[in-house]
Amino acid sequence: MNRIWHKLFLEERPSIGLSLFRIVVALTVGFYVIPTLIHPEDTYFSTAFKTYNYDFFTPGFVAWVQESPDSLVALVILTFLISWFFFFLGFFSQISCIVMTACCYYFYALNHFALGHALTWDILLVTLFLMCVTPYHGDYFSIDCVRRGVADAYKRRRPFFLQRLLQIQIGFTYFYTALYKIFPAGNWLSGNPMYYLMNYPPQGVTKNFMLKELMAAHPGFCYGLGIAIIVLELSMVFLLFNPRTRISGIYFGVLFHILLILTLDVPAIFFFLFPAQLLLFINPDRVLDWIEKKRVFYRHAPRARIIYDGQCQFCQQSVHQLQIMDLFDKLFFVDYHRYENLKVIHPQLTKEIAHSQLHLIEADGTLYGGFDVFRRICFMMPMLYPLIPIFYFPGAGVIGPHVYRWTAKNRYLFHRHKQCRDNTCFVG
Repeated sequence: MNRIWHKLFLEERPSIGLSLFRIVVALTVGFYVIPTLIHPEDTYFSTAFKTYNYDFFTPGFVAWVQESPDSLVALVILTFLISWFFFFLGFFSQISCIVMTACCYYFYALNHFALGHALTWDILLVTLFLMCVTPYHGDYFSIDCVRRGVADAYKRRRPFFLQRLLQIQIGFTYFYTALYKIFPAGNWLSGNPMYYLMNYPPQGVTKNFMLKELMAAHPGFCYGLGIAIIVLELSMVFLLFNPRTRISGIYFGVLFHILLILTLDVPAIFFFLFPAQLLLFINPDRVLDWIEKKRVFYRHAPRARIIYDGQCQFCQQSVHQLQIMDLFDKLFFVDYHRYENLKVIHPQLTKEIAHSQLHLIEADGTLYGGFDVFRRICFMMPMLYPLIPIFYFPGAGVIGPHVYRWTAKNRYLFHRHKQCRDNTCFVG
């Protein structure tokens, strides 16, 4: 029994999947909660119409929250936005997750009506609670992993406990939603709610999609489709936890949610959270093996080279951070001080030019310098993908080089080493 428990929950596996899942959770929370904050006077302030969920919260807790003045609500909104942004970036990810989740519970208790479907919100809160109890989701794809400076952070192994709980959560979510369709009055076995949705949908529930009129005219087809949905949801927990059928279960689940988004007006959780949670069933060791194969491939292929100042502590630290973010090992880092004649590296390079700013030499020999280096490497490192819109935003090509030149000229001032304060920083 101890061996089974250890294998299911305590066996250590790479945590990189949870790092990606953190980003998805942050996006889900953002798309679900932030729209309710745009007009707080209509949703959370004392002027708003409110409904209360006594099934989730005790009457005493709801009454305590309702006594909040508008100034406190505004403060919680500001706290939520800051903690949500930090959680998305992975900056003190566990602490920011705890603060963000506490704010979400506060909003939910303040006005149940503003947050839409109770079951959807309950599922999201359970997911957030699980994310709060562990720092694993900050191991990679985060500012935390760069801040800690841990080499090979992408392959860090952690107990599988959290990922297994998230798997159990989505597996039984499918199972219990299927049971809900079977047992209530007018259920999907004796009734035909699919036909009702096509013909008499409540306002804002059903979208106008291609086959809607066909389904509305064929109750038998609607009934058969409704039964198929129940069968699929009941089967998902078995498909996902059986290694032989797991991939099929993931495909079925993703297809199910795509069709759900195309046909019904459902919350963002169905589009972002559930498909990503299905991907947590993929063995993270296989993900790590795929990354290692990509790294081996790029090591044996012509690589781009970063030319940096190896006698600058700030530059060394920056290069180390880039090495952590270089998931697929696409870059080769060269300290120009190791060469007497830099022409052997590139015909246009001199020590004065190399000293002035960072340079990138592409595999085809094209030379880039300064701000353009970061523009290029944004496409090489998955962790820098979010910066692509910023570096290519209209006007960035004018402002960016000036900011970079000032930073490069004063780079010694950005390091705490005492020898860097008067631009005399050196190694040894």
